[in-house]
Amino acid sequence: MIQRTAEKIAALRREVSYHSYRYHVLDDPVVSDAEYDALYHELCALEQAHPQLITPDSPTQRVGEEPVPRFEKVYHPAPILSLSNCFSVDDLRAWRQRIGRLLPEGARLDFVVEPKFDGLSVVLRYENGLFVQGATRGDGEVGEDITSNLRTIRSVPLRIPVRPPGHAEGQQDLPGIESGTGAAPPLLVVRGEAYLAVPDFESMNARLAELGEKTFANPRNAAAGSLRQLDPGVAASRPLSVLCYDLVASEGVQLETQLEVLDLLEQLGFPVAPEVARFDTVDEIGPYYEEWITRRESLEYEIDGLVVKVNRLATRDALGVVGRDPRGATALKFPAREKTTRLLAVRVNVGRTGTINPLAILEPVDVGGVTVQHATLHNYDDVARKDVRVGDTVIVKRAGDVIPYIVGPVVALRDGTETVIDPPDSCPSCGEPLYRPQDEIAIYCINAACPAQLVRLVEHFVGRSAMDIEGLGSKTVQLLVDAGLVDNVADLYSLRADDLLALEGFRERKVSNLLDGIEASKERPLSRLVAALGIPGVGAAVAELLATHFGSMDALGAATQEDLEAVEGIGPHTAAALVEWFSIPRNQTVVQGLRQAGVNMKEEGAVPAAERHERLAGLTFVLTGTLPTLSRREAKAMIEELGGKVAGLVSGRTSYVVAGEKPGSKLVKAGELGVPVVDEKGLRALIGS
Repeated sequence: MIQRTAEKIAALRREVSYHSYRYHVLDDPVVSDAEYDALYHELCALEQAHPQLITPDSPTQRVGEEPVPRFEKVYHPAPILSLSNCFSVDDLRAWRQRIGRLLPEGARLDFVVEPKFDGLSVVLRYENGLFVQGATRGDGEVGEDITSNLRTIRSVPLRIPVRPPGHAEGQQDLPGIESGTGAAPPLLVVRGEAYLAVPDFESMNARLAELGEKTFANPRNAAAGSLRQLDPGVAASRPLSVLCYDLVASEGVQLETQLEVLDLLEQLGFPVAPEVARFDTVDEIGPYYEEWITRRESLEYEIDGLVVKVNRLATRDALGVVGRDPRGATALKFPAREKTTRLLAVRVNVGRTGTINPLAILEPVDVGGVTVQHATLHNYDDVARKDVRVGDTVIVKRAGDVIPYIVGPVVALRDGTETVIDPPDSCPSCGEPLYRPQDEIAIYCINAACPAQLVRLVEHFVGRSAMDIEGLGSKTVQLLVDAGLVDNVADLYSLRADDLLALEGFRERKVSNLLDGIEASKERPLSRLVAALGIPGVGAAVAELLATHFGSMDALGAATQEDLEAVEGIGPHTAAALVEWFSIPRNQTVVQGLRQAGVNMKEEGAVPAAERHERLAGLTFVLTGTLPTLSRREAKAMIEELGGKVAGLVSGRTSYVVAGEKPGSKLVKAGELGVPVVDEKGLRALIGS
């Protein structure tokens, strides 16, 4: 009886661990949350009834250990080295020349380029496949034992390899693991980076602020602070993740290249960054680096550069170490995104939804290669929380293409002349009193006729990512609103040449070009129109999902909250905002005006709802590289919307690999297994749109 129970518990552990891996590492669950919860609770019940059968690798044992009085020291099996820095491609070329002089004449090198994670370096030790210890890097020789905290991170496997339910233990040796050792090597010490995804960090900071607790300055500090808590319960409450990228020590493992290291880690079940590329020369890395300076914001985790490694491990080892840095790897850092400057004044802007937004006017400063003169202050609660004052020296951070923001003041540099920033009582555009809902931090102008809101909405409507009407800049839009020619966005399609020629600065050619642009915009896809309407929570990606799913403006406008939430990627808040927007008579009038003007109201090539969920049914896709127009999340949502599945690893069951620019080892694996490879155009051909 007890033997059958032990076998049942062991099978449940494997199944729960596998489904946790699918969810937290691959982001590709194959069971519902309810099914996972049922399996987990069944395992808990059996272990509680038979506590003598509980093992350290059980998924029920991630949390529950008592707080420790202090962290014990851990001596690493090999030095956990830092990296030298390069700040330009010229620096990288100089590094290549230096290491080239240490190699035999004519020696060829190839390079692997990985993201340089901005988190906390951690070291994970596995013995015979079981996670036995986790530590910080410390000084590179000695770290701190944070095993209990690392066990709480669900992307850290407690036993490797992670196998599907029913897969026999020790079956099928993996490439690089010596025959006879089984699927798990006797010893594996893995280096990785603990981090908080940016959306999770922002949500966590917001919760801490609501509770009146101290917030963190950035995701890296949050990750480090969470893992260095003596109480594992604190770490368990934080949305931590790990990405792995190197082997510190091993037994029974034979690998020749860094790409093989990453492939083995991935096959064992460790989370590995997909943004990895191989190059034959450092000159090829230059354009890739320039691309990543702006593309870095597309990641859900923060990186502060790229790591360039000599691909062949034997060559890298032969190059040795200088000081604390390996010669065979270096960090190619991105330009700084933080600088200090002086806050000269605060201007109040009115958003297109009526929000009152403080905008900082700064002494011009170069941040990451861009001259910054304005920065957002988010809202007045945030201004008060950070205690930012006019006249302060402030820290400015630029994040990609979005407007820079103020991290906080440098209080030590105050001289007493700084002035507190108070929220206004009336709208700076229309003069009406402002309104703040009881449960919100935003302040609103609720005057429906407020000119500033209309100007912002029209600017958004004609923008490049929306209806893309050239010739309608901010000044022109303001002029049209002030002249009474535009009361809503549909009025743009009623503009006549005579009306425009009567305005200052308009000439026949300008008028002709503008009217041609307005006429051409009538043929834009429905997704562009939906994005242009300014519905809260509906950007370009969400608009494309909605247009593809519903196929027409009429169907979208008639959709219920339940209909909208049924669309993959649409949450309850966005669904509620859509229902509310289409219920407002003024908005209904706008849609009717656009329809009467001849603006396209249908999505060409949209798949009928009855066929949609069967179009890719039974097919499994793996994504690699950067697609031209789709983000990885958008491509995944599109495939799943049509009944397909997206997996993280290439296997014999993979139907297609979708490859973009700079694909990684998954493309090589597809070639080895004979899996068909398509680009974005091929994916759209399969979908039929």
